[in-house]
Amino acid sequence: MANGGDVIFNFKGDDKQLQKTTSKVTSNLNGLSKTIGKVALAGGVALGGMFAGMVTSSIKARGEIEQSLGGINKLFGKSADEVIKNSQKAYKTAGISANQYMEQVTSFSASLLKGLNGDTEKTAKIADTAIKDMADNANTFGTSMESIQTAYQGFAKQNYTMLDNLKLGYGGTKSEMVKLVKDSGVLGEASKDLTTKNFDQKVSFDQIILAINKTQKRLKITGTTAKEAGSTMLGSISSLKASWNNLLSGMGGAKEVLESLKPVIKNVSRIAKEAISEIWSELTGMISNALQPVFEWINKYKDVLTYAAIAVGTLTAEIVAYIIQQNIMTIMVGALNVALGIYNTITG
Repeated sequence: MANGGDVIFNFKGDDKQLQKTTSKVTSNLNGLSKTIGKVALAGGVALGGMFAGMVTSSIKARGEIEQSLGGINKLFGKSADEVIKNSQKAYKTAGISANQYMEQVTSFSASLLKGLNGDTEKTAKIADTAIKDMADNANTFGTSMESIQTAYQGFAKQNYTMLDNLKLGYGGTKSEMVKLVKDSGVLGEASKDLTTKNFDQKVSFDQIILAINKTQKRLKITGTTAKEAGSTMLGSISSLKASWNNLLSGMGGAKEVLESLKPVIKNVSRIAKEAISEIWSELTGMISNALQPVFEWINKYKDVLTYAAIAVGTLTAEIVAYIIQQNIMTIMVGALNVALGIYNTITG
């Protein structure tokens, strides 16, 4: 109805459907809001738990490193800084954390210092050689680091029963250790009269470490840990874990963690790519074999199928045209009804 130049539309009808729709939308929005709230809360709890776990781990790691540093400083005195520097690089050179490095060095350094007459500088260098050799041996033969460490600790106490743990071709006896030292050549001419009886008097622990080092070099074992830290999945993960522990303990930084993360990502990508390539090759072969009869049947009846395809295409086109035509008619009828309704409303 027209009133003062204004057009007023009066609609009559049941607004229950509108109320239902509005109520449903409101309910959905409330549900979505609650869901978002729950997700945010769960995320916050998880993040808080993760942070609390990191703090706890950091406190524990710092407590352990404090104890290790105390032992290293006491044993090495003015050469302690060299040992600490080597420990901070151990995540790359030996795949272990700084704390693990110092714990292992502490476990046999008393014997090393004794054999080297208290020379802390030489002891620091040979201890570093021992740790790297342990890691290289473990990575090459798959032996646990603990069993190799136990073997070295035994050697420091003149116990050679665990020499076979190193898998270097020598059995776990004193006579086999004599043979290893002789074969290595570290004693030169002095090894000629070496026997099981005079071995402990003539060979010190540092010389045993050097003999093992020479043997592993001959077998091309030396340096495998440092190489695997960048080229293999397990090696890169060990390096990453060690650098992370260093970060928590305060012996390393985020830069080292990121540096260790790159090889992990590279190796994951490489392995995933290889796996997908192999799986795809297998699948295509399987699909090809499975569909071979279908291909043969299609080839046999290709002429018939061609005519059938043309017929189906033509029929489909007709059906689509009919549907479009009917839809257009429906739209036109609907639009006409709306126009008539508006006209009736305006004219009263």
